[in-house]
Amino acid sequence: MTTATTRPGADTAPRPLTASGPLRGTAWVVWRRHRAALLTGILVTLAACAIFSYQRIGLMGFLGSTGAGPDTLHEEFQTRFSSAFNSDLQFLEMVPTVVAVFLGAPLIAAELERGTLQLVTTQSVSRGRWLATTLALPLTIVTACTTLLSVVFQWLWTPAHSLVVGGDWLNSGPFDVTGPVLVAKTLFLTACGIVIGKLLKRMIPAMVATAVVAVGVSVIWGERVLPSLGTLHSITSPFHGDGPDLAPDAVRMDDWVGTADGRLFGFSTCVHDAHPDACRAKMGIVNNVTQYLSFDQMPGMQWRGAAILLVLTAVALAFVVWQARRRPL
Repeated sequence: MTTATTRPGADTAPRPLTASGPLRGTAWVVWRRHRAALLTGILVTLAACAIFSYQRIGLMGFLGSTGAGPDTLHEEFQTRFSSAFNSDLQFLEMVPTVVAVFLGAPLIAAELERGTLQLVTTQSVSRGRWLATTLALPLTIVTACTTLLSVVFQWLWTPAHSLVVGGDWLNSGPFDVTGPVLVAKTLFLTACGIVIGKLLKRMIPAMVATAVVAVGVSVIWGERVLPSLGTLHSITSPFHGDGPDLAPDAVRMDDWVGTADGRLFGFSTCVHDAHPDACRAKMGIVNNVTQYLSFDQMPGMQWRGAAILLVLTAVALAFVVWQARRRPL
């Protein structure tokens, strides 16, 4: 009788990791290295879209059944939906920063800090191929997820856009989380995180620095960029009248006092004068002038803002590629 012999440890020896599914080669390696963050992003996106869809069912039922006047409608909407919409907006406004901090900053910094990058680039994979896949795969998933979030939330928000946050679509969140802006802003901040990670080469400092940069970008974006994306309209009303009759979804930007020939003065002109009416009469002030942005300007403004962000994103990624080719990783 012959007995087969087995080499000791053959059944228990660790097997090398092999790619499975649609991803192969470097794409599979990048996915495996960052699968926790990427899977979390995908699952959160699907859950948020499901919540938005459920909220729309209730919203459309409310809008279709109510026969109240504008004031009563606004009060009922605030009671039933204001809290939910505020939570939605806060969540979506956090998305660019969270993605930049937890995906963008560690994307290259973690590999540099742990030394795994040297191992990868000593194999048959070229530096250029590794870098292209490392950037392309996560950014593609980010683009898909933020596009889906933006589209589904806009589907929810549009029927009630004049009621949500008082109709202020520019300064209170809707502008930044609908259309192309959410996608472009997330890609830009993520690219900033990648640049910071490449320069600092340490994950935690890169994440902290990216969070600080994200706050600075939000301030500049809100105070400097947004007001310049659209052309202001003006509406004139008598100085002692009831004020301008603006549409509910118009965003009031500034108020002036003006003369009959169109000269404008600050709204507080003559307010502190001992005889304000005589002061206004002397200066010829007879009108209130209100400058505003109309709702139909929103899509054009969003695409202009998104174009700026996407150009800056391309510059940031080009810098990463240039740095990687110019200096050792």
